[in-house]
Amino acid sequence: MGALAVILARSGSKGVPGKNVAPVAGRPCIAWTIDDAKRAQTVSRIVVSTDGEEIARVARSAGVEVVMRPPELASDTARVDDAARHAALEAERTGTPGDPIVILYANVPVRPEGLIDRTVRMLLDTTADSAQSFAPVGKHHPWWTARVDGATGALRPWEGLTLNHGVFRRQDLPPAFVPDGGSLAVSRRALFLQVSGVAAGPHAFFGSDRRGVVTGEGEVVDIDTEIDLLVADAMLQRRKPSPIGSIGRKSA
Repeated sequence: MGALAVILARSGSKGVPGKNVAPVAGRPCIAWTIDDAKRAQTVSRIVVSTDGEEIARVARSAGVEVVMRPPELASDTARVDDAARHAALEAERTGTPGDPIVILYANVPVRPEGLIDRTVRMLLDTTADSAQSFAPVGKHHPWWTARVDGATGALRPWEGLTLNHGVFRRQDLPPAFVPDGGSLAVSRRALFLQVSGVAAGPHAFFGSDRRGVVTGEGEVVDIDTEIDLLVADAMLQRRKPSPIGSIGRKSA
């Protein structure tokens, strides 16, 4: 039994309106994530969780199941794990329960080849509760974070007493990583909050044993701004056409 991939694709977005179906390299943004899920050898079933009819249309045209999520799970304050649990339960009504469950974001059209499989295998090989992809922070390292007084412009270190921790060359910074949104695999027990000893909270569904898979800097593009959209478009224009083909976007 393979993993169940749940692609989260809410229709609302303030930063980039309609970003999940915004055209990226000639195709709706979500189509690229559907491609990645279909190529993953560890994934046996894919469902798209959405409240948007246009998103549902794109998913169905790509041959993917759709779970329509209720309004309370599609607001700005709705939690990822609530939407993923809803989709997993709905999928179970018509098939075998998925375990593990891969949570993918429709607004991440660029991820390296094989990332989903690497994440799932990390989870299975270590019997961890969750595994997710992390990217190097690069020049946005926490040691180079500062506080700037809005009135005077005076600088203070974010932490400690010395600006930049006294480090001024990027190559001298200790390795640091940030979740990049490329892939997240969780055990069913973790998603359904059945791991003992985990404090309640928005990240409880990660469980207690959490693992990371490292991606290269810039290998994952998570679209939150118009600049991200331009970067993703430029990167994907250089790729070969997807086997799914171009899926047109309806006019507004």
